[in-house]
Amino acid sequence: MKYITLVAVFCLGIISTSCAQKTPAPEAVKSAFKAKFPTVQKVKWDQEGDNEWEAGFKMNGKEMSANFDGSGAWLETETEIKKSGLPQAVRDAIAAQFAGYKVEEVARVETPEMAEAYEVEVEKGETTIEALFKDDGTLIKQKTESEDDED
Repeated sequence: MKYITLVAVFCLGIISTSCAQKTPAPEAVKSAFKAKFPTVQKVKWDQEGDNEWEAGFKMNGKEMSANFDGSGAWLETETEIKKSGLPQAVRDAIAAQFAGYKVEEVARVETPEMAEAYEVEVEKGETTIEALFKDDGTLIKQKTESEDDED
C-alpha cells in the first residue's frame, strides 16, 4: 500500500511540475493583444513555437485565437464559424477538391497580408488536411497533418 501511495505522489509531482513550467507570454505580446482586443478579459496563452504565442479567448460569443510574435507583432486571428458561414464559392471548392472528406472545423482567418480567408480542416479516414481558401474559393495552401501535429 505504501508503494502505491508513493507512486501516486511521485506521479502527481511530475504532473504539477510539468504544468508549472509553462512559460508565460512576454509583456510585449500581452500589451499588443490588449491593444488589439481591449474588451477581452479572459485569455489562455500557449506558446506555439520559439517566437510565437497564441491567445485563446471568446469575443462576442465566438471562439477566437490570435497569434503574435515575441516582439508583439500580430500574425493572425482566427474566428470559429459554422460550415454554413462559409461563402458559397468556398463550399463549392471544398466539395470539388475534397470529395469524400468530412469538414471538421471551419474558421475565418485574418492576417496582416489578408483581410479575409477561410481555414477548413477536413478528414477522411486517418487523413486530416488543413486548407486555406480565399473568399472566392481559390485554394491558397494546404497541409496534411499527422496525428502527432494535433497534440
